[in-house]
Amino acid sequence: MNTKVEFVWKKRKLTDAVLFTGLPGIGLVGKIATDYALKKLGAEKIANVYSDSFPPSVYINNGIADLIKDEIFLYTMKKRDFLFLAGPVQPALDPRITNVQDHYEFAEAIVKTAKDLGVKEVYTLAGINIGDARLKHEPKVVVAATDKKTLESFKKLGAKTGMNNGLVSGAAGLILGIAAKNGMKGACLMGETSSKLIYGDHGAAEKLLELLIKRYGFKIDMKEIAKESKSINTAFKQIMNELSAKSVGETEREENPTYVR
Repeated sequence: MNTKVEFVWKKRKLTDAVLFTGLPGIGLVGKIATDYALKKLGAEKIANVYSDSFPPSVYINNGIADLIKDEIFLYTMKKRDFLFLAGPVQPALDPRITNVQDHYEFAEAIVKTAKDLGVKEVYTLAGINIGDARLKHEPKVVVAATDKKTLESFKKLGAKTGMNNGLVSGAAGLILGIAAKNGMKGACLMGETSSKLIYGDHGAAEKLLELLIKRYGFKIDMKEIAKESKSINTAFKQIMNELSAKSVGETEREENPTYVR
């Protein structure tokens, strides 16, 4: 099967289309941002994405089993079409589970689908690990773009270029890179987070959404995610205090992965 995109909607050419991707990664930042946007915008599901590179599992919903999958949604605003790739999985980075070819095949299938639908811009939403520094200030959005013009446009909206060198691993990196090779412009938008926030960083996701609202004018009620953001910040402080207490008398060494997902 490899990666298969099954449409549940009558395909049509889209207008001035944009693709956003938000799959699980560090702090679940991209996933939380995308899922929240879909919930508030009421986007229409148009396709299921199945892949051999996903975990060998089925998902049970109200007693009905289906292969685990990602999904593509469509939202139209002011005669412009926006696609969202969302879901619970992406090919695993662990080489014991998937190989390099699986990652490329998945990303190429997504980009081909987007290109066939007329997508011109691709933005991958992710998290970037800044370790315990996440506790010390409000998270910012770090941008890495396919071209200087796109980069500067996001900087004007408040994003920063805090990643001069490094890697963007997994779907967030490959989908953007392959999209660029196919003539599409775009960027990876990364919310600053901590790898310790394994249950998700709503604060970083909130900052991603605020940036997208500035750029595209989406009408998204942010009250719920703002509330979740405050709760996460409180929980993170508690976690850090507990870890600090346990490490009294020991030398702490902060480990910050240089990759992004």
